[in-house]
Amino acid sequence: MKFIAPSILASDFSNLSKQIRSVEMGGADLIHCDIMDGKFVPNISFGPVIVNAVNQATKLPLDVHLMIEKPDDYLEAFVKAGADSLTVHQEEVVHLHRTISKIKQLGAKAGVALNPSTPLESLSEILHELDHVLIMSVNPGFGGQKFIENSVSKISRLSEMRKKHRLHFLIQVDGGIDSSNIKKVSDSGCDVFIAGSSVFGAENITAAVIELKNLID
Repeated sequence: MKFIAPSILASDFSNLSKQIRSVEMGGADLIHCDIMDGKFVPNISFGPVIVNAVNQATKLPLDVHLMIEKPDDYLEAFVKAGADSLTVHQEEVVHLHRTISKIKQLGAKAGVALNPSTPLESLSEILHELDHVLIMSVNPGFGGQKFIENSVSKISRLSEMRKKHRLHFLIQVDGGIDSSNIKKVSDSGCDVFIAGSSVFGAENITAAVIELKNLID
């Protein structure tokens, strides 16, 4: 199965409920929430209050990506706000196994994100514990960035690792995903496509989601 997860970071927050409805009509599978604290990444987005508002506006699962320092301090708050899955960054978490275990104890799915320069091998000892791995195909912090082309090779290698070890985690990709590259990203082994600007920046949001889904089906 392949899944489209529109990122509300690129949405019009003054019309958030309406825009969420538009991606639902296009067949979106998840809603992706990018949490930024201005410390781990050079941008500030939103926190549990907005996640809770999104949860009230949709029945779609909420996929929450924590680009923040000390994410362990906020796991419970985001799960209470409605997060169905939480992703933390390998580059920030010191005791990754403990953090992943805590996420699961809270009842959410657990994943780890890797920045473009972080090697896949850094996750070799914990892949069997993960529900998903998020490959950043841009440097995190801002929407609308250009897709880093060598991410395709990284996705392919992660897919090979999954197959070799007979694991079942999903591969997510976030950054610069649009109609020009989603097919090759899909062919490389991606399961979950996080798209922000290419969806919410489109003239017709519903049609943009439909186009992306058609390209990966």
